[in-house]
Amino acid sequence: MKFDELEIHEISIEYEDKPAEEVIKWAIENFHPKFYVAWSGQAEDMVLIDMAWRINPDIRVFTIDTGRLHEETYKLMEEVENKYGIRIEIFFPEAKDVEDMVKKYGINLFYKSIELRHFCCHVRKVRLLAKALNKVDAWITGLRREQWASRHNIMKIEVDHDHGQIVKINPLADWTEKDVWDYIRKHKVPYNELYRKGYRSIGCAPCTRPVAPFEDTRAGRWWWEKNAPKECGMHCSLETGGFEKIADKLLEGAKDGNSDSGKNL
Repeated sequence: MKFDELEIHEISIEYEDKPAEEVIKWAIENFHPKFYVAWSGQAEDMVLIDMAWRINPDIRVFTIDTGRLHEETYKLMEEVENKYGIRIEIFFPEAKDVEDMVKKYGINLFYKSIELRHFCCHVRKVRLLAKALNKVDAWITGLRREQWASRHNIMKIEVDHDHGQIVKINPLADWTEKDVWDYIRKHKVPYNELYRKGYRSIGCAPCTRPVAPFEDTRAGRWWWEKNAPKECGMHCSLETGGFEKIADKLLEGAKDGNSDSGKNL
């Protein structure tokens, strides 16, 4: 690694009050081309791509196609590639893992229990994220502190302990939702059509819905769950603790047809 953890901590303090563009410029200068911009169709991701592209049009962008995305998200993906002249690198879940999971627990298993929802996220998202980040030394995300309680203490530059100690950059950490949309309007940045339909956070089609203006931004995520974290495990550890081991056990049970696997879920 180019920097050790102490250096990253010092750099993070230095850049805490810097604008997002400067944080992105630092990341590109130090890590490109072993550097990814994460994209999932959210408004924040579009701001990051636009900013990074203005600094270096040769940026690398990746996304995870869970197989359950909204059609509007696919349309935006094509629009991004055409507008910015980039090719988004797409990662897909292992077909056999999805097949085993669905065969054992059903196509919409996520509605049955919090644990099975986490399991589905793990198979369709979290494993793919690890695979993607294994190719780079740093990545940039659209995380903002006001999005959810589990994100309130993120730094603009930090060490990603969940993915091989690579560097994780969150240039919009101190932005508000208004800041995001002000940038999009000012720079005429394309955005997901779902926002016009009342969505304020966008993920897989079965697991996201529009929210009322007075509701929390992420209230439309996994809305049927009670007292559960509004997270999939990609950006922060889930409250279940050691979930990777639980997911592996569930997947093994799905493969060998063990009916005891997940019976208490």
